[in-house]
Formats: sequence, structure tokens, C-alpha cells
Amino acid sequence: MAGGWSRDGDVQQQIDDSVRDELERARHALPRGESARHCDECDEPIPEARRQAVPGVRLCIDCQAERDKHRGPTAGHNRRGSKDSQLR
Repeated sequence: MAGGWSRDGDVQQQIDDSVRDELERARHALPRGESARHCDECDEPIPEARRQAVPGVRLCIDCQAERDKHRGPTAGHNRRGSKDSQLR
């Protein structure tokens, strides 16, 4: 059920678009290329298993965990444009 002047299914389409956009953002954030043998941050060796599991990895697990801790959530898009969605 749509509200106002929107068509039926528009809300689900907005949800699907938001999920698709977030997946695309996450895919672009993945490392690419040849994995480093030593961490770019602390110069500790990166284990072979990690280099094979994450192609293009540049950081050891500890440094990656620290970087991920400081990365905040993305703002996303306000697809609805309604007052309620703008108040979040």
C-alpha cells in the first residue's frame, strides 16, 4: 500500500534501492590487487591465510579492527522525503 501520490510498491522499491546502494558502497570499500606481506600501519607480517582470504589486504587484523572501530555509519539517502524520515 502506498501513501499520498505514490504508487503501490514504491516503499519496497525505496528499501531495495537503499540496500543496493549500501551493498555497492561496501563492495567499493573492499581491498583490491595484491596483498601486502607486512601491515601498512605497524609493519607486522600479515599471515598467509589472511592474505589469501582477503585479496588486496593492506592491514593486519589488529590495525584493521582499530580502523573499523573509528569508521562511523554512513548517512545514507532520504529517499522518502517525508518529515518523519528527516527526523531520524
